Amino acid sequence: MANPTQGLTVSQILKSKAEFDDEPKKKSREDWRKAKELEEARKAGTAPAAVDEEGKDINPHIPQYISNAPWYYGTSGPTLKHQRPQDDKQQEYSAIDEWYKRGLDTTKIVTRYRKGACENCGAMTHKKKDCMDRPRKVGAKYSNTDILPDEFVQKNLSLSFDGKRDRWSGYNPLEHTSVIEEFQKVEEAKRQLKAEKLDAENSDNDEDEDKYVDEVDMPGTKVDSKQRITVRNLRIREDTAKYLRNLDPNSAYYDPKTRSMRENPNPGKDDTYKGENFVRFSGATKSHATAQLFAWEAYEKGVDVHLLAEPTKLELLQKEYDKKKEQFKTKVQSNILEKYGGEEHLEAPPKTLLLAQTEDYVEYSRSGKIMKGQEKEEIRSKYEEDIYINNHTSVWGSYWKGGQWGYKCCHSFIKNSYCLGESGKSTNNDTELKNSSDANINQSECINNTSETTQESELTCDKESDDSSEDDIRTKSEKKKKKNKHKKKKHKEKKAEKDKLSEALKAEEQHQKQADYLLSLDERKRPYNSMFEAKKPTEEEIEAYYLKRKREEDPMSQFL
Repeated sequence: MANPTQGLTVSQILKSKAEFDDEPKKKSREDWRKAKELEEARKAGTAPAAVDEEGKDINPHIPQYISNAPWYYGTSGPTLKHQRPQDDKQQEYSAIDEWYKRGLDTTKIVTRYRKGACENCGAMTHKKKDCMDRPRKVGAKYSNTDILPDEFVQKNLSLSFDGKRDRWSGYNPLEHTSVIEEFQKVEEAKRQLKAEKLDAENSDNDEDEDKYVDEVDMPGTKVDSKQRITVRNLRIREDTAKYLRNLDPNSAYYDPKTRSMRENPNPGKDDTYKGENFVRFSGATKSHATAQLFAWEAYEKGVDVHLLAEPTKLELLQKEYDKKKEQFKTKVQSNILEKYGGEEHLEAPPKTLLLAQTEDYVEYSRSGKIMKGQEKEEIRSKYEEDIYINNHTSVWGSYWKGGQWGYKCCHSFIKNSYCLGESGKSTNNDTELKNSSDANINQSECINNTSETTQESELTCDKESDDSSEDDIRTKSEKKKKKNKHKKKKHKEKKAEKDKLSEALKAEEQHQKQADYLLSLDERKRPYNSMFEAKKPTEEEIEAYYLKRKREEDPMSQFL
């Protein structure tokens, strides 16, 4: 038996029970519990959903403030009609076939001028200032002749949002029939002309020329003798499918839509199929393309020639055209050379010989020997090379020392001198060492001999230092002492800097270890950094940081 409260909401069940029950306090709580159980069952899907007056199911998950109708709506059962657009408030729009009428109303013929009509043309639907007709010398009001019919009285269309934006609104589909009829007439005329042309050609040729064309059975082709066309399928069924040559998905790309594979799927292994690109640009393909282009250009200029219908005629025309074109070019070139000159510049050698550069293939082994081809020649410059004078094996300026240029073969600093080879090297080096050591020896001996007698020191110094005085010797010794002190001071400073840098490096290593340790800890266990002293780093600390910092972008950092 069906439940009488099945199609009611919770509020309706409680209201109906409260009106008829004698003990509302005892019954209402039990009814409320039943209503809640029914609502939960509907939400779980064990009980059927409530149905409105139109027979539509009401979603049990809809909130109660949406499903409950207001008290003034007067519903007797569950409904959602109050949430839908009301019929009395809906606006009626014009139908899709309604539109403004065009033209004039020719159903009524007027022969006399009517009061209130246009004084110019006699129509009742507009006034003289709004008239679009040509201004007459004598208006229709006074002439009573050639009174134009009235325009249609247009009604006010009520268009919707989409109707206002419909670009095909008001279009008459019957207007397109004229376009179709014109196209069909043109096609019929083309077919008739083609048929007449074929009949004329067949009458000129032998009758048995195309007798057995339809019976020819060529694999992958279809021949029609009436239209003279040959339609080839994409692939002859006896051939191996291209995608079966290599099933590796990473091999040459295969397009299943056009059944094309432009590269060889097995390079170096199978040369039976080299790809469609190879076929496209090999053989007589280029000459065929140029012939087709020539045929199109000739047809545009008025010459009736076709590549497939008359190939011999086209080839003869193309040869004649190329010959005349070449003659015209040579004639123009000779005229320019006769007028302006400069023929000697056209006889220059090719660029490959001028720059001594080629694209010859040369293959070398691991040891550096030539396996295939010839070794590349050295590129020569416009200056003289390998020309040595005076027994030299190197040029002037190949050796430099002490601010002087010389020859590398003999270490000679005199230009255009005669080369002595290795002996010249040894003698030139010995003279340089002797000159440098003599000056040092003279200074040291003069300083050491100052403790001896004045006469001996004067004699030795006069002989070896070219008459240098005792005062000069003292000044030199003082300068040397100062220089030695300065060197010692610099050495101490460098040593102190090295010590500071080593200490800074150790401190930086300790700091990095401490940072790695802190990063490995949990965030909640890390110490605070508030007591850290912030100061400007020294130069040694900055250098230590740059030496010890980690460079993540360096690819060799992981191998150290």
